[in-house]
Amino acid sequence: MGVQSLAKSHKEFKDSYGRRYEDLFKELAQKGQAPKSLFIGCSDSRVVPNLITHTDPGEIFVTRNIGNFVPPYDPNRDNSATAAVIEYALMHLHVANIIICGHTHCGACEALFEEIPSNENESNLKKWMAHGLAAKEQAEALIPNSNKEQLLRSTEKFNVIEQLNHLLTYPAVKHKVQSGELHVMGWFYHIETGDLDYFDPIEYKFTPLEHLESK
Repeated sequence: MGVQSLAKSHKEFKDSYGRRYEDLFKELAQKGQAPKSLFIGCSDSRVVPNLITHTDPGEIFVTRNIGNFVPPYDPNRDNSATAAVIEYALMHLHVANIIICGHTHCGACEALFEEIPSNENESNLKKWMAHGLAAKEQAEALIPNSNKEQLLRSTEKFNVIEQLNHLLTYPAVKHKVQSGELHVMGWFYHIETGDLDYFDPIEYKFTPLEHLESK
């Protein structure tokens, strides 16, 4: 989609969606945002948080990055956008939920099995991908390399679990979880079907999200 197409799409947005939510937009501008959940997702263009959660503007606070990675807490690290979002969501928006959402056919997880060139054009990418290596290693320990599809699906799921572990290294997150003020959850989105699974830490498996409705 070129720039001209985007301009046309914006006009269509204002003529339809914009008018439909005109009052909501004004209210959000006047009163500010008060989302209850932080959604940490992948930058993949096929994963659209508000679409797959069927939520309106103002309902979820969103950050996206390659691989839906969460760098472990490190007060000495140079600025991390994801870490800053987590801190802002907790300390200023007072969200009650943090969701880390992985997905099928994740290019970042597939790239973990490839060699990223060591050059100045991809130096940041190479460093960033290190946050997913533990998930790759866990999948390789269980799934033979000959079964590529199963290996990738397992890596994608282990990645969600590993990023949840990283999330819990943040002091504010750990404190709020222990006090009952915060709930953290791992989701897994199936691009081909639109289905969502959640990670059950008790049974250590992913279960269809719709099962939560009956609990």
